[in-house]
Amino acid sequence: QKMAELLGPGDECREGASGASALAGSCLADNRLNLDVYPDGCCRFLQLFKGRRGEVVQVEFLRLSSNDRLLGTTLGILPHLKHLKSLVLKGGHARDEFGSCQHGSLTKLPPNIGNLRCLTHLDLSFNNLSALPSCILHLPSLRVLLVSHNSLVALPENFGSLSKLTFFSAMKNQLKDLPQSIGELAVLQDLYLSENALEFLPEEVGNLHNCTELDLSGNCLSSIPDSLANLKSLRRLHLHSNLLVTVPASLASLPNLSRLDLQNNCLRAVPPEIQTLPFVHLRGNPLGETEPSPQADESSARGLRRLFLASGEDSFSVTSEGCKVVLACGIHFYFPPGAASHPLRINFRTLAPDPQWVKLRHHDVLLSGVLELQPHGVKFHQEVQIRMPYASPQTLHQREVVVRTFSGQSWSDLRTRVEQKRKSKKHVAHCSVLHFSWFLVVSRLVQNECKVPTEGTLLFSSVDPNIKVTFPPGVTEETRSVKLQVLPVSAEEMEEITADAGCRASPLLCLSQDSLMDFLRPVRIQLPLPPGVTGLNLDRSRLHLLHGDLEGQTWDDITSQVVLEFTHLYAVFEVTHFSWYWLWYTTKTYIGGIAKKVYERLRMYQVNFIVLQRKKDPEQVLLQCVPKHKVDPVLKKLQDRYRGPEPSDMVEMFEGEQFFAAFERGISIDMDRPDCVDGRLSFIFYSHLKNMKEIYVTSPVDRKGQAVKGQVSFYRGAIPESIPEDASRRRKGPDSLWLATLPIKLPRLKPRWGENPGPLNGFSFPPLNLGNAETGYLTQANLLSIARRVGADWQTIGLNLGLTYHQIERIGYNNREDLDKQILDMLFSWAQQNSEDPDCVSKLITAMKESGRQDIADEVKTIIDLGRQKYRESIRRVGLEQESSTEDSAIAM
Repeated sequence: QKMAELLGPGDECREGASGASALAGSCLADNRLNLDVYPDGCCRFLQLFKGRRGEVVQVEFLRLSSNDRLLGTTLGILPHLKHLKSLVLKGGHARDEFGSCQHGSLTKLPPNIGNLRCLTHLDLSFNNLSALPSCILHLPSLRVLLVSHNSLVALPENFGSLSKLTFFSAMKNQLKDLPQSIGELAVLQDLYLSENALEFLPEEVGNLHNCTELDLSGNCLSSIPDSLANLKSLRRLHLHSNLLVTVPASLASLPNLSRLDLQNNCLRAVPPEIQTLPFVHLRGNPLGETEPSPQADESSARGLRRLFLASGEDSFSVTSEGCKVVLACGIHFYFPPGAASHPLRINFRTLAPDPQWVKLRHHDVLLSGVLELQPHGVKFHQEVQIRMPYASPQTLHQREVVVRTFSGQSWSDLRTRVEQKRKSKKHVAHCSVLHFSWFLVVSRLVQNECKVPTEGTLLFSSVDPNIKVTFPPGVTEETRSVKLQVLPVSAEEMEEITADAGCRASPLLCLSQDSLMDFLRPVRIQLPLPPGVTGLNLDRSRLHLLHGDLEGQTWDDITSQVVLEFTHLYAVFEVTHFSWYWLWYTTKTYIGGIAKKVYERLRMYQVNFIVLQRKKDPEQVLLQCVPKHKVDPVLKKLQDRYRGPEPSDMVEMFEGEQFFAAFERGISIDMDRPDCVDGRLSFIFYSHLKNMKEIYVTSPVDRKGQAVKGQVSFYRGAIPESIPEDASRRRKGPDSLWLATLPIKLPRLKPRWGENPGPLNGFSFPPLNLGNAETGYLTQANLLSIARRVGADWQTIGLNLGLTYHQIERIGYNNREDLDKQILDMLFSWAQQNSEDPDCVSKLITAMKESGRQDIADEVKTIIDLGRQKYRESIRRVGLEQESSTEDSAIAM
């Protein structure tokens, strides 16, 4: 894609028509405009149209983002582009606060879009279309139509009038049925209708005689018509995650069928002709089980349908019969019979936690990623049980694990039960819910709570029973809820932070209530005296009672404002409102500032940074932020495959704090990565999650004759106001956010994969040339270059290339000790299987985009463009250039 040639990234809309005109001279030579990657792409298009209208109207391939605010104005111009062959108006280029792709603003199209008689490819995915624009049905040349991820509830009755349509995707909509006219799409080859609400199919679907792939997965189908047996060209039929109770035996007679996916349905019996097919997938069906009793409850759960979802699946169906569901990530669901009154489609995904919306409280520790379950707000008739695995906390003493859920407005903790599996030793958190939303697992300070009635009550701490709160009769007119948490502070911690062996403190007491009103009568609080202090040796001049705000930012000495009573072991005082209370014993004078520093340091983790290079491929660099006590085990685990400098000096970080890694002194990375901000890699530190990334680095220096000695530096994203001053000022230089710097060395450049004959990383493949001379070849050397950039995404890319889950699992197992071999095996296995396919290169580009690797897709496109250019130049040199070039593929790259 020639985005860099089209419009420079620094150009702005305000440059005016003259600037756009100057840019357009070379931009439009290839009749392509790819502006969807720019936040102001529509503005750029409008300026180009104003400055060089005569050339813009000749454009054949146009991509725009429907998240653009100027989309409405731009739509009015599109009918002028009479030569347009491919039009992409997709959303999903922006993300909301939860990390979800934001759908575009497109809800309709201008009627005269139907006048684009040359248009063969139209992509309107990730928008808000509730109905298919009628103008689409007037596009006489349309062959490829994508309307995935919209809100379509039906297709028009005359949808079959698109007689040239060969590819149609409407996945992730709300379609409940299909028009009978769909059977009139005589040349349709690919039909993707997954993740809808289809309850039945018309018999006319059997008239799609040229259909090679039909995806109906993730719907509510209880049966399919016998007419599907007429699809003699069908190769792949996806019916998993439906409600099928039967399938016609005639499917076994389809001559070209190579994949039949019936997983996760309600099939209790399958025709023998189907069951013996070598390519049928039946996992997740209650085969051979009897019909459950209407009175079935949890005690008869063993008779429920069981669904086992693979790593690429993101939804499943639930009926009134209930079911058990196991996700590939280890999360379990139990839907009891009657939980759902009608068939319901459940969508799920796991998200990386973002501190912008995952708000952790002080001393909380995040133990899992975020699980989102949809639809939000749907109420179940019975509680649905969720089991979430989580990272093992360092200790459960004085802490507890809870599942936390987000309502859309605020986070709240659910009643949670935890267990540790005997065999796997994995920790699992159990909770029950009536609504679906977002869920995560956290470790928090133990929380004791009670209801305070008018008659009064007594509340103890389960962490330290010596701490108690007494509510006398008449303390309140209406019942209130009160919560108590305790943070123990050892004498060793106090001495280390304050550098004063005589400084002591009691446990920190955190009290809160659900009312804004003060108590009507004083509440009596008992705290143990600081360690080593008793009523016999107490020096009252050294004892200070501190009152803190709910964020621990200010600590006031209130010793003179309350009446302190002492016993041999305890201090007792009375208050009328709740906050944080801390009893100190010290000779220091200004206690408030010292207490703030101590409290902040108690919230911080001591960590080290690790920078390692893979021994077999030094350009592959692993970056990790590791809590101090885990450094040695992590290095021991990695030492066989990686080498690098010693870990950095110890630094201190907050849970959920952002930091960045910058490659410096001749080392560079791909700046288009979504986690790259101003040239630096973004991280979020969570003490019990893996703060690790593996990335390929390059150097602009010619390394054929010399090595490159660079470095990686780590910086804070921003210094929180509460961070101790001595923890933030670690460098005597201009950048006060600096944390650490570690060296990195790229050795003298060796021949790349494929430059020398012979085995490649243990593999030996015959020469490969994918594509053709006119569209450009991908050679073995090109594939090896691509393989170097794939990294941990190889499984996702393999699935999007069409490899089966079983193939991916086998490749991973056979090469389980070597990521390079996994990547090579996957890529070359696909290449050998598809070497005769003329569209294999475009499929590779599409797979990279769908896998979130736009960088690799761009590299492949650049290779192909260069090959096409060389081919045309050679044709021109020998005088064989045709008057008109071969028509580009219907699916724009």
